Amino acid sequence: MLEAPEISENPVLYRKAEMDMESPTGVVVKTRAQKKLESMSLEEKIGQMFVVPPEALDRDYRGTTYNGKRVQGTVVMSDSLRDKLKFYAPGGIILFSYNIIDPDQTTALLKDLQRESKIPLLIAVDEEGGLVSRISGKASFGIPDLPDADEVADETEAFNRGAYIGAYMMQYGFNCNLAPVADVNSNPSNRVIGSRAFGKDPTIVGGLVASEIDGLRRSGVITTAKHFPGHGDTSGDTHHSTVYVTKNWAELLVGEIIPFKMAIKADVDMIMVAHISAENVTTDGLPASLSNQLITGKLRKELGFEGVVITDSMEMGAIADYYTPAEATILAVEAGNDIVLMPDDYVEAYNGLLAAVQTGKISEARINESVLRILTLKDKHGLLN
Repeated sequence: MLEAPEISENPVLYRKAEMDMESPTGVVVKTRAQKKLESMSLEEKIGQMFVVPPEALDRDYRGTTYNGKRVQGTVVMSDSLRDKLKFYAPGGIILFSYNIIDPDQTTALLKDLQRESKIPLLIAVDEEGGLVSRISGKASFGIPDLPDADEVADETEAFNRGAYIGAYMMQYGFNCNLAPVADVNSNPSNRVIGSRAFGKDPTIVGGLVASEIDGLRRSGVITTAKHFPGHGDTSGDTHHSTVYVTKNWAELLVGEIIPFKMAIKADVDMIMVAHISAENVTTDGLPASLSNQLITGKLRKELGFEGVVITDSMEMGAIADYYTPAEATILAVEAGNDIVLMPDDYVEAYNGLLAAVQTGKISEARINESVLRILTLKDKHGLLN
């Protein structure tokens, strides 16, 4: 059985965000996040609502070489990346396997990204362990790959798995894991979840998800339960097309929603919303990621989630084939998402959201609501000064 690594207590890795407090004189003391929000321009606030790959900012990455070899993506800081990072100031960066070559290169890139960003970045990665891993399994890192989630034996192993993943992530400069998978592997014909899920029983899955969240938190890593409202009982793949879940809300509540409820109880930091269309839950005809009925109505109001809501990648066919980056981003924010992940064109999405606020289509108060959640999350994990 995998054992959790030894991790020294470090209060900077994870701290409770300051709450509004009333002084003896009746004056409300503002939190670090509120103070930061009030100091930001509208453009800076808009940027905080995106997590993008470095290639979205680095138009010069094509043809780049590292140690004499041609690379597929951004692996070092460039002038283009530096300039765009400062101008468009996204709230976070997500890296993939082609951005991660070896420990020295990865650590240097992440340090450079943080140094050039005015507000500390969420540095995200999909490090589920097993099938979806960007760091473990690479010979240059010497980190053995973990088995798929469906091979995890119990909650102790799930906790240790989270602590192990979190420890090496933090070592290289990552602070946000777009994991664990909270889907239930309830459909044998599912092509996208399968062994990435902890199993077929919703309650068992929920316990393992909550335990892995606790383990990741032990290392100071921001956690994400995905893919709400549950991608396990679908037969299609949102990377390529529209996908439907046919269950109604009552059926989901006794199945796919259980792990998300347990993740919320475990104080998960973020919930990722899938692009699946829940046609028997909503009447708006929109994918879950763009549905106010599902995000604000179900996830926020009914389930009581108060953390950060993030979309699944907006480059996926279920979104990009039907909406422009600006259209999809505006719909996502109107639905209640706080972070838009990987729009098909970041500059277009950024400008579209900015224009929507400037013209009054979306209020700045709505933007402030999301940015305060994002800044509070960053403060909770020691990222705000």
